[in-house]
Order: sequence, then structure tokens, then C-alpha cells
Amino acid sequence: MSGVITRGVVFVHSAPRALCPHVEWAAGTVLDARVSFEWTPQPAADGLFRAEYSWAGPVGTGARLASALRGWTHLRYEITEDPSPGVDGGRWSHTPELGIFYAQTDAHGNVVVPEDRVRAAVASASDPARMRHELDLALGQAWDDELEPFRYAGAGAPVRWLHRVG
Repeated sequence: MSGVITRGVVFVHSAPRALCPHVEWAAGTVLDARVSFEWTPQPAADGLFRAEYSWAGPVGTGARLASALRGWTHLRYEITEDPSPGVDGGRWSHTPELGIFYAQTDAHGNVVVPEDRVRAAVASASDPARMRHELDLALGQAWDDELEPFRYAGAGAPVRWLHRVG
């Protein structure tokens, strides 16, 4: 399986200016290449910056990128890894307050909730609030709630179209 190549995106939703080169260095170390992010001001938070970087690499690169960026104060990010033959995709979300959340994703980017998480939620069905809490936890709702203003603020960010030739 080590020869399987996949793609993904690093979405840095917010980072202080001083941290930006360190984020690039960490991503470059994982990708074994020099990387340069296009940093733009983050409208949702004065003094912070945002960037997106498309990557390609072996399956598991998304997890290595998430680990490399984990734990830095004031850094909010998401990393996606596309599914590839025989391997599910993934999404890693990180906020300073919540830490990191991982979710398996399907071919369309939807979060896939594992069977045991669904069973745990159903087991609490007699208490609708508890069931809702379990499902929200399985879906990473707290991370989505915290990151959504930063995602929305990036809606006007520059877009690069990538084309495969040949």
C-alpha cells in the first residue's frame, strides 16, 4: 500500500504572522519538499492570516501533516486527504481550545461515523439530549462550530485551478 499516492489540502484558517514560516517548514518537512503558502489576512480575526495548500503524497500524509501542526497556540487548521483505492479519506480539524479531531470521509467528503459510535448514540436513545450529544461528538460538531466563521471568511480567498495534462 505504500506506493499509493493521494491528494489533499491543508487549510490554515488562522495563524499569527510569526507562526506562518514555521507552518510552511513543518508542512515541507512532511512533504519532503520546499513549500510556500500564499498567506492572506484572516477577516474573521484581526492580525491573523490564512492560507490553503494543495498537496500530493503517499497515503497517510494527511495524518503526518496534522501531527506536525498539532499543538501550536493560536493555530486553527483542517487537513483533508482524498480516498484512494482501498483506503478511506480523512479530515483532521484543529483548534487551540478543542485540540484535534479526526473523521473518516467518503468519496464526497462526508464524515463517516463508525458503527460503534452509532451504537453508542442509539444506546442513549432514551435520552434525546444525550443521543444528540453523542452524535455531535462523533461528527465533530464542536470543531465545525468553532471553525465555521474562519471557513466563511476564506470564501473570498484566491482560488488556483489545477489541471492534469496527459
